Amino acid sequence: MTNREPDTAKITDLLLAVSNGERDALDQLVPVVYDHLRRIAGAQLRREIPGHSLQPTALVHEAYLRLVDQRQVHWRNRAHFFGVAASLMRRILVDHARARLADKRGGGLERVTLTGDEAVDSPRGIDVLALHESLERMAAFNPRQQRIVELRYFGGLTIEEAAEVIGISEATLVREWTVAKAWLRADLSGVRVDGASS
Repeated sequence: MTNREPDTAKITDLLLAVSNGERDALDQLVPVVYDHLRRIAGAQLRREIPGHSLQPTALVHEAYLRLVDQRQVHWRNRAHFFGVAASLMRRILVDHARARLADKRGGGLERVTLTGDEAVDSPRGIDVLALHESLERMAAFNPRQQRIVELRYFGGLTIEEAAEVIGISEATLVREWTVAKAWLRADLSGVRVDGASS
């Protein structure tokens, strides 16, 4: 474990306590996960169009409010928590982009393609709505690949963490991540694609 990485066992224990209704565990969880959530938010916002009005702190706070409002969730572990956080941050960014587009009636967004390992190195100025729409199309025929992209790209989870959340081997995740990125590149560039492999 690095100095920057939250203590996995402590987070898992706190999440299990929160799932069991222990409110004081929630108060203890906030300082333990806040920095990691802020790093995820910062990474996501760096991929946005320059001049984005949403700041990492606001994204974390909005996501956290939605996370703690998930009363029916039984948290399994740290990876599960950050996976759900990634999904929520994606939804917040999409909602924000939709509102921005509604204000600008099209907004002049530029489409970009996904290249390389997006969770680590991603382009600035990505059209989050185009990516979201592409992921929705992918989810129609391969929800697992859509979830992998969500966890890796939006959540910044490692291969190991994403595989744990989904419940597949790391090798399978790497294969599906590779196929999903190729499908997204083609879809975002306007090339007709009928589906990703299963």
